[in-house]
Amino acid sequence: MSMRRICEFVLICVIPTAGILSSTMPGWAQQQAPERTEVYLTREVRHQLLMLPYYTVFDWFEYRVSGYKVELDGYVVNSTLKSEAGNVVKKIEGVQKVTNNIKVLPLFPSDNRIRVAEYRAIYGFPGFEKYAIQVVGPIHIIVDGGHVTLEGVVDSASDKNIANVRANGVSGVFSVTNHLQVESSSK
Repeated sequence: MSMRRICEFVLICVIPTAGILSSTMPGWAQQQAPERTEVYLTREVRHQLLMLPYYTVFDWFEYRVSGYKVELDGYVVNSTLKSEAGNVVKKIEGVQKVTNNIKVLPLFPSDNRIRVAEYRAIYGFPGFEKYAIQVVGPIHIIVDGGHVTLEGVVDSASDKNIANVRANGVSGVFSVTNHLQVESSSK
C-alpha cells in the first residue's frame, strides 16, 4: 500500500470514527446525559437512606438537595451508619457532591436505658400498635445526653400529644422536644 493510499484510508475511515469514539468517553457522556432533577434526586436520596440495614427508630436523617449537591444532617447511634449514608448517596447517579453533617450520638449507658424506656412507653401504648408494626416505626426517638427529641410522622394531633406525654413520663429524661408532624399537615 502506497503512502498516499494510507493517508486516504486514514482520512476516510479513521478520522470520522474518532468523533464516534469520543462520544463514548465518560467526560462527554456526563455532559450529554439527561439532567437529573432535584425531584428525582430527592426521591432517590430518601429511598437509599431508608434502605440502609442499620437504620432504626433511634436514628433520624434529614437531607437537602441543591442542584447536584446533597447535604445530609441528622442523628445516628451507630457510627457506621453515618459513613454508609454518605456512601450510598454518593453512588446515586447525578450526585456530584455530598456533605455529611450527620451527628453520631454518644453511647452513654443512661441514654441507652432512656432509648429502650422511650420505645416501650411510646410504641407499647394501646393504639400505637399501628406504628410499631412497620419495619422502621414512623416515630423516631433521638436521645442525646438525657434530652429526647421526637421526629417523624403520626396520624393525628392526638397521637402527637400522646407521644409527647408518654415521652415526658420516662424517668431520667431532662427534656422532650416534639417535632412530630401530623400526616395531613405534612403533605
